[in-house]
Amino acid sequence: MGQLTVQQYDELERAIVDAQRIRLFRRGTEYLVIPVRLVQRGGQEAIQARHPTTGSALEILLAETDHFEVVR
Repeated sequence: MGQLTVQQYDELERAIVDAQRIRLFRRGTEYLVIPVRLVQRGGQEAIQARHPTTGSALEILLAETDHFEVVR
């Protein structure tokens, strides 16, 4: 995915603040998660998230993400 647009950053930040679910697509796999924060890891941005049912933690690099969308 690379660099996010300003609109995508706004959507992601709003999803974090409102604890809204997002749908991530990475290497052909769909992840439905609740984003917790956006962090830097080794010079790359990553989304720290948790599974909405189990609460399990997950961290996905934005560079490895094909697409994301906020679930409304």
